[in-house]
Amino acid sequence: MPKTTYKQTAWSLDDLYKGFDDPALEKAYMDLQAAAEGFEALRPELKPGISSKRFNEVLKMHEEISRAIYRLYGHASLSFSANTQDQKAQSAIGRIQQNAAELENRSLFFSLWWKALDAKNAARLIKGSGDYAYWLEQMRNFKPFTLTEAEEKVVNIKNVTGKAALDMLYDTITNAYVFKVKVDGKEKELTRGELMALVRTPDPDLRAAAYQELYRVYGEAAPVLGQIYQAVVRDWRNENMQLRGFSSPMSVRNLVNDLPDEVIDTLIEVTRKNIGIFHRVFKLKAKLLGMKKLRRYDIYAPIGKSDKKYSYQQAIDLTFEAFERFDKRFLQQAKRVFDDKHIDSEVRKGKQGGAFCATILPELSPWVLLNFQGKVDDVSTMAHELGHAIHSMMAEEHTLYTQHACLPLAETASTFGEMTLNDLLIEKDPDPGVKRDVLFAELDGAWATIIRQIYFAIFERDAHEMISKGAGVDELSKAYFENLKEQFGSAVQVAKEFQYEWVSIPHIYGTPFYVYAYAFGQLLVYALYKRYLEEGESFKPKYLRILSAGGSVAPVELLKEAGMDVTTAAFWQGGFDVIADKVTQLEKLSK
Repeated sequence: MPKTTYKQTAWSLDDLYKGFDDPALEKAYMDLQAAAEGFEALRPELKPGISSKRFNEVLKMHEEISRAIYRLYGHASLSFSANTQDQKAQSAIGRIQQNAAELENRSLFFSLWWKALDAKNAARLIKGSGDYAYWLEQMRNFKPFTLTEAEEKVVNIKNVTGKAALDMLYDTITNAYVFKVKVDGKEKELTRGELMALVRTPDPDLRAAAYQELYRVYGEAAPVLGQIYQAVVRDWRNENMQLRGFSSPMSVRNLVNDLPDEVIDTLIEVTRKNIGIFHRVFKLKAKLLGMKKLRRYDIYAPIGKSDKKYSYQQAIDLTFEAFERFDKRFLQQAKRVFDDKHIDSEVRKGKQGGAFCATILPELSPWVLLNFQGKVDDVSTMAHELGHAIHSMMAEEHTLYTQHACLPLAETASTFGEMTLNDLLIEKDPDPGVKRDVLFAELDGAWATIIRQIYFAIFERDAHEMISKGAGVDELSKAYFENLKEQFGSAVQVAKEFQYEWVSIPHIYGTPFYVYAYAFGQLLVYALYKRYLEEGESFKPKYLRILSAGGSVAPVELLKEAGMDVTTAAFWQGGFDVIADKVTQLEKLSK
């Protein structure tokens, strides 16, 4: 069968709507109103003795409303990501957010009734609910933190012009930034994605200039971006601690992820204890670069003299080959994303920076955003985001409410995909220098995914407390700089402009305490991948079970099925032991 050739293009959203002028859009809004009226008419039927059959019909109607909202929001948000300056997309997001809040308020009676239902009848209905079971169980976990119906309605409406508006404001402002750096003697205007590609170049002055320009722009904007963050934090605290009664700001995210606070506290504690492993990497890199001490500018500096570039097609071929070698289904699912034209890989002004994978509906292949520029890191990013897509498609038989894995488990397939790619790159070129370069790249990624994200979470925890006591932007920047000092110790020299890094991190604005999920997922994958290398084919069913479960099983329970107890410090230490072994290999290769 001839190989399919793919070109870098924007994605197609036709599987959602044909554009903002598509008549189906207006019809969808009209149908939503009719569906909401039909659902509201069910209210008198919600009694303790409702039959399982009728209850399941109610669940299906509830899901259909959510599916329509997801389709409309998916179209608007993906349009916005493709062009954050598109006013039609901005307006569309505002419209669906407003409608979704109103519709949620009209169906709010269902979740409130469900949480208040007696335990015996709840257990009876859960038992007969099929794939909805875990979603129903998880909803009842929030019972102690639920407000009255009137209060919940106020919160929903408030969020449209509050938190959601702040998120869009931050994204619109920061994605419009243009950065100016001299490259080969000529000043160039760059997007953030293009600018960050420069921090991986062999030229130390260019690496420094890229970071200095990044934090010049964000530093000048810090007074405004910092105020946005303060408002986000106060909103989070006001709603979740003062009104709902959570014990801490992070506990909110932990409950959403269905993870005990103690698990995340242990993860953070073990990570702090193991920071020295990465200090060894930094010192080794400084030695190989001929520096007395590594600068923060040089964290991603290549050790090899070559600056290898990959064409878009080469990156696809490598990723496909790595996936196929693990399981042919992975290749088929990755191809589906390309064949459905659900990938946007171009670099454009106004396009959202970075990369993500968005699953809108179970039956549609996910949409993947990349900013591909041909670096090795771009190939890894492709494998990472397509891993997310594969995870979604492995769980596509579930309902809308049970397809999505919780955030910490959501990183499982993506990071695993990167590791299969790394093995392939080493195998294709057995030169010890290539192995060394790949190991360095992997450890650079491990630092970014584990250490950097955990220290973001530590900063978030500190910042939420500081802001509650009246701390301003300058105080937060000083606290962040102290955070960096602990993270890098005496191994890395950190320039003062990095104090503004925190205002450049979208996750802490849009999804507070999201970031620890990356570290959870990465360390989990090290444990899973080690088992794969040890057990071979017999490991695959356990791994595929984790992926195909999606969000239909509690994460601690699901991992226990695979023989992993994430409640212990020993589990997390095992992940760091794998990393330490890789550092030892690297040190031997670098002698």
